[in-house]
Amino acid sequence: MAEKILMKGNEALAEAAIMAGCRHYFGYPITPQTEVAAYMSRRMPKIGGCFLQAESEIAAINMVIGAAAAGKRAMTSSSSPGISLKSEGISYMAGCDLPALIVNVQRGGPGLGGIQPSQSDYFQATRGGGHGDYHLLVLAPSSVQEMADLVFKGFDLAEKYRMPCMLLADGTMGQMMEPVELTERTGDPAPKPWALTGTEGKRRPNIINSLALEPAELEKWNEERFQRYDIVREKEQMSESYRMEDAEICVVAFGIAARVAQNAIDAAREKGIKAGMIRPITLWPFPEKALKAAAEQCKSFISVELNMGQMIEDVRLAIECKRPVSLCCRTGGMIPSPDEVLAAIERAAEGGK
Repeated sequence: MAEKILMKGNEALAEAAIMAGCRHYFGYPITPQTEVAAYMSRRMPKIGGCFLQAESEIAAINMVIGAAAAGKRAMTSSSSPGISLKSEGISYMAGCDLPALIVNVQRGGPGLGGIQPSQSDYFQATRGGGHGDYHLLVLAPSSVQEMADLVFKGFDLAEKYRMPCMLLADGTMGQMMEPVELTERTGDPAPKPWALTGTEGKRRPNIINSLALEPAELEKWNEERFQRYDIVREKEQMSESYRMEDAEICVVAFGIAARVAQNAIDAAREKGIKAGMIRPITLWPFPEKALKAAAEQCKSFISVELNMGQMIEDVRLAIECKRPVSLCCRTGGMIPSPDEVLAAIERAAEGGK
C-alpha cells in the first residue's frame, strides 16, 4: 500500500495527472487554481513533459486541442472566468470528438466575482458551456483523495468516449489539505487510430475537424454524437449514498456542500429525523437512477448548493417532480453551515420549505 502524504487538493490532482500519463499541460494562473500550474511547472520538465504557461486562457485551450488531436493525454486548468474564455475551444473539442481533461476550481461570480469557493458554474459545465449541441463528462470530487482519483477516471472516460471531461471542484477542494494516497496506475492506453500521428505511408491521412458546411452532414454528426451520449448516460452515472437505507428526507449535495451536509444529517438523526444523502459524483451524466429510486422512498428532497439554485433543476427532473424539492444555499463565496442545513432538514421534516 502506498504511503499517504499530506497534500493540497490542487497539487494532488496535478500529481495524479502525471501518474495517469499526462505529459502535456497548458494553462494560465488564476486563483484559486494557480497551484495546479505552479506544480506542473516544477514537475513536467523533470519527467520530460511539456509545461507551457500560455499567453491567455484562449491560447491554452487551443494548445490542448493540438496535443489531444495528436493522441496525447493533455490537460488544462483554470477557474470560473478563465473557463468562460476557454468555452469556444471546449466546444471545438467536442465538435472534433477530442478527449482531454479540463479542471475548473470554481470561484464566485458572475464576472470577476471573488476568489472564494463557489459552485455557480454548474450550469456552465453540465449544459456544455459553449455554443452548439454537446455535453462534457463532469466529475465532482468531495475530498482531496477524490480529486486525485477522479483525474484517472476522467482521462479514462474521456478517451473511452472521445469527449472532453471536466473535473468540477469548488475552491475549497482545491485549497484544502488532506492525507492522500497516490499510486501510479500503469497499463497500455487504448489505441487511438483516429489520432494525427502521421501515416508513414501505411494508411489514408486522418482528418480531425468540427466544420460541416452541409447541413445534412452536420445533423448526422450531431445525431451520432448524441447516440454516444445516450450510452454514457446509461453506463457512467456515479453517486454515493449516505444513510439512505430508511431515509425519509434526501439531501442532494456535491463537493464541499456534501461534507457539510453529512454533519447535518448526523445531527438530524440524533434528533430522530430520518435524513440521508445522495452525493452526485458525475454531474453529467447526472445520477438519475439513484434519485428516481430515492423518490419511491423519500417524502422530500433538499438540494444543498453554493449558488442560487442550479443543481436543484436536475434533482426535480430526475425525480420527475414526484416529491417536493427545496433549496438550501449560500452564494458569493459563502458556504452553508451544518446548522443551516440542519434547519432546512427540520423544515422539510415538518412539511415546509
